[in-house]
Amino acid sequence: MMALGLAVCVGSALALWRGGAPDGAVIRAGGKVYAEVDLAHARIVEVPGPIGTTRIEIEPGRARVASDPGPRQYCVRQGWLSRAGAVAICAPNEVSLALTGRGTDYDSLNY
Repeated sequence: MMALGLAVCVGSALALWRGGAPDGAVIRAGGKVYAEVDLAHARIVEVPGPIGTTRIEIEPGRARVASDPGPRQYCVRQGWLSRAGAVAICAPNEVSLALTGRGTDYDSLNY
């Protein structure tokens, strides 16, 4: 009986607790939504901007800005984003990448 209770608790925790896990990404260019993609499949998204093309790499459960023509490379240096609510902004090229999902760690008021 105790083993059954323990199994139910562990199973429920694994099934219900996915805090911060992303399920999609929103890519913006020039202030407008360029693409909304799920994070289930690997792919490359090339986003045109005013100074060149930003290359965004998607893998299951995470995404990153792989390359950007901006001079300082801040958005590239952020590396892989893997939590809902995480954002990478490539300001000179007006491109941003934001992960969406349940349980974001912060919102625009707390960021």
